[in-house]
Amino acid sequence: MSTLDTFLQIARPPPEVVVTSQEIRDRGSIFVGSVYRANSVEDAKAAARHHKHVVHAGKKVAHEISAWRCMVLKPGRTGLQGPDDFELRTGYDDDGEQWAGAKILKVMQLEGAIDAVVVVSRWFGGTLLGPARFQHIETCASEVCRKFRKVEEMEECIQTLATLDDLLATLRTELDALNSKADAAKSRSNAGEDTGGDATSGQTQKQKLLIAKTHDYSAMRDALDLTKARRLIRAREGAITSVKALIARHKDAR
Repeated sequence: MSTLDTFLQIARPPPEVVVTSQEIRDRGSIFVGSVYRANSVEDAKAAARHHKHVVHAGKKVAHEISAWRCMVLKPGRTGLQGPDDFELRTGYDDDGEQWAGAKILKVMQLEGAIDAVVVVSRWFGGTLLGPARFQHIETCASEVCRKFRKVEEMEECIQTLATLDDLLATLRTELDALNSKADAAKSRSNAGEDTGGDATSGQTQKQKLLIAKTHDYSAMRDALDLTKARRLIRAREGAITSVKALIARHKDAR
């Protein structure tokens, strides 16, 4: 392995669990599901190894069953040609619990989880559970897949809000400048003197306040309040439409 490869492996932060399921207990056995982001099969396998050998180091887990679905570039493609440049790669690892990995993969397909690896951990309680163990594994997998999709949707909403916030701030700055010019022109007309300096100063100060204004969406993110996120997006879009209309009115009045 080259020195660069070694550096990249050391420098890369460890995988982080996105969400975890509630525990299922049955006759001494314990089942818990976890999900990690994974943009490649290699990432998925690395996350599963991390979960087994780091997160659960020394915890005597009987099985760490994993499955993954990753959208990756096809060999020789760049991604510039659109969706046809990508392909879905899937796989699973039973970790000694035959057929369990395929069942997790099926749940991921049904729930539409992509670019993720799901790991269901089982601690054996000493009693064979028969087919019930598969039901527990699927329940844990389904729970984390649903939560994962919510987390991904929330991140998309927050990215959208950040983009809309920036656009709205820019438009409000433009509108404020137009208002200041209109006020200055009106003052000159009424008083017969140039008061543009004060108006410009006030406008500049307002610009700084608008640009500096940021929104904290951490509480909404933690609560996974998608209803609020969607409502805020609609509100931002409405505000942008209104400000654009006011700007257009100013320009038409010239």
